[in-house]
Amino acid sequence: MLKNAFILISSILFFTGCSLNKEDVDLIVWNARIYTVNPDFAVVEAMAIRGGQIVATGSDESILGRFNAKDTLKLQGKTVLPGFIDAHCHFTGYATDMWKCNLNGTQSFDEVLDKIKAFAATAPMTWIYGRGWDQNDWDNKTFPNKTELDQLFPNRPVFLKRVDGHAALVNQYALNLMGITANTKVEGGEVEIVNGALTGMLIDNAMDLVDRKIPAINDSLAKVYYKKAEQTCFSYGLTGVHDCGVSEHTVDLLDEEQKAGRIKMKVFALLSDDTSYYEKWIKKGIYKTERLKVGGFKVYTDGALGSRGACLLKPYSDKKEWSGFLLTSPRRLTQIANQLVETNFQLCSHAIGDSANRQILKTYAAALKGKNGRRWRIEHAQVLNENDFSYFKNYHIIPSIQPTHATSDMYWAKDRLGEKRLKYAYAYKTLLDTVGIIALGTDFPVEDIAPVKTFYAAVERKDSKGFPSQGFQKENALSRKEALKGMTIWAACAGFEENEKGSLEPGKYADFIVLDTDLMTCEAEDILKTQVVFTFLNGEKVFSKP
Repeated sequence: MLKNAFILISSILFFTGCSLNKEDVDLIVWNARIYTVNPDFAVVEAMAIRGGQIVATGSDESILGRFNAKDTLKLQGKTVLPGFIDAHCHFTGYATDMWKCNLNGTQSFDEVLDKIKAFAATAPMTWIYGRGWDQNDWDNKTFPNKTELDQLFPNRPVFLKRVDGHAALVNQYALNLMGITANTKVEGGEVEIVNGALTGMLIDNAMDLVDRKIPAINDSLAKVYYKKAEQTCFSYGLTGVHDCGVSEHTVDLLDEEQKAGRIKMKVFALLSDDTSYYEKWIKKGIYKTERLKVGGFKVYTDGALGSRGACLLKPYSDKKEWSGFLLTSPRRLTQIANQLVETNFQLCSHAIGDSANRQILKTYAAALKGKNGRRWRIEHAQVLNENDFSYFKNYHIIPSIQPTHATSDMYWAKDRLGEKRLKYAYAYKTLLDTVGIIALGTDFPVEDIAPVKTFYAAVERKDSKGFPSQGFQKENALSRKEALKGMTIWAACAGFEENEKGSLEPGKYADFIVLDTDLMTCEAEDILKTQVVFTFLNGEKVFSKP
């Protein structure tokens, strides 16, 4: 009897001692399939988190044997990934667009008019502002005309921005209000005239004659919309965004909300190309907090292919004698590059057409002068000449691309470019093989915010309807591993943040998501059905599937 009691007491003391020797952590995630996306692309069962950072990863046995946790999360074999990072989007723009009339998915101009009429009754300001129409989705694929808007709204200004943000339709009242006539000329833009009359279409820089003068919503409302946008992002598994082309005021609002704990989303911000910013920010230097980094500038080289504002080396196949135009002059691009090359700020340039890409690649090359660690980026890199891919490798330029652009544009891209040029458009695999890194994003709200659609478009080269059955230019599809890295660690690298996020490794922030499907092994048709179960940011649960 005494012997048994001695054994029992010894056992209790042994296990108590083992427990006392364990390290205390805040959270253990275990019984999971965790894709760490570390250099070995290791898959583990468990990880320990303390103070918002990952302490260790490994097998269930090793993590549970080494740590005591305040909380545990047993996942029954579910998939865990690093939180998705959208390497090119418009987070704050998406947020503050929430008051506007959503015209995405409209199938005709008549449908646009119906939505605008309904919206006008409750619009929060005098201006009627809509966003998201795309004439390429309509039976009549020509740009609309303002005639019907003039009839419906003779005494109220209307501004309807195209889905790509590079063209807008306005009514005559708005044109009169801003003093725009048939004689108005804009560098890097076009006021469209047909048969000597204004159509109401403003292309690229011409939009600014109106858009920049429309009253902005107040700061209090903007902050409300930031929160709504953040919750949407978390529900889709986004824990970080690269917000491309923001104002100083927007940066200040974000910083204020983050420091107050009201906004938790991690934002890598690229300042807009405002001439007043460069000298001030070069003197100030990169701004960095735990959740916000102002690390570069976003410059527009040209417009969009859908509105024929992309700058091409030869004329459009469906608009002879028209090649698009540069939005920023070569001289100005050179000036900006020379200003930034002596700083730590990145230069990230929107370039769609092959002429625009060549212009900015040559500008980068002249400033960077060979191999470097500056990680300057080309945003979109959409249409390239076959002779220009080498610039990415020779000057270590990062392509920041959006796979769903390919699957949205594939219906009409051949009409714009012709078969020969199309071969070197949306060439994501070729770009990756050339430079060894590629950052993936959505460009939301231009495209859908859902990262699984980015993943699906990248690996399958199909749209959300599964078209085309064999994939669009499938030779430029990415592997699932490459796509995941592009949405996590390579996106982090594109902002010099790979040492703190983008993979699930000790010492990095515990930004991770739990999915109900294993994106790396599931059938292709199940990718788009994938749901986010949990989203964690710095080890804190910020989203849970209802």
